[in-house]
Amino acid sequence: MNFTGFTNEDFDVFLIDGLDARMEALKELIRPKLESLGHYFSPSLTAVTGDEMFVHVAKHARRTINPPKDTWVAFANNPRGYKMLPHFQIGLWNTHLFIWFALIYEAPQKQEIGARLAKKLNKIYKDIPKDYVWSVDHMKPDTIKHGQLSKAELLSYFERLQNIKKAEILCGYVINREEAVQLGSESLLQHIENVFNKVAPLYKLAQGIE
Repeated sequence: MNFTGFTNEDFDVFLIDGLDARMEALKELIRPKLESLGHYFSPSLTAVTGDEMFVHVAKHARRTINPPKDTWVAFANNPRGYKMLPHFQIGLWNTHLFIWFALIYEAPQKQEIGARLAKKLNKIYKDIPKDYVWSVDHMKPDTIKHGQLSKAELLSYFERLQNIKKAEILCGYVINREEAVQLGSESLLQHIENVFNKVAPLYKLAQGIE
């Protein structure tokens, strides 16, 4: 394992002007770290979910003008792709690091998954720690703290999955950049492990396992 933690320089990549210059820095500085995290966590995610987890580091290959505002490594039970499946992510915006269970708009089975989540609303509401966060749009850095959500608001997220084609749901934890840099590699790995263990039941629900 050669993951050395994240630095301010890593987070500052997203301030570099121009697609080519930002992509060059992203490939040089951040992508090797994401690949290391991928190799490190795929065995433990495989163990905790019961599904073989394959690593997908974001390539941003379709971009022709706008430089990426964030980047990530994703884990899914398919070697060919992850966007259409319930999956896990670790990644960076300029302001923070994120650790997610994610179901994004490309997933075709959102209606059924939304219904499963709604059915387990009380358990999810109780089991997710108050300082964890939710997102309904993976393209934006905004998050909503679990402790600030009412049960009815959380239910509305699950209902959106069932009724709105582009709806998304992500649950996990964010660490601001200063703390992420200070944590270093060992503490950060432990944090990520803890988050994945906490959100793994959502993955199992999405897969119809529980």
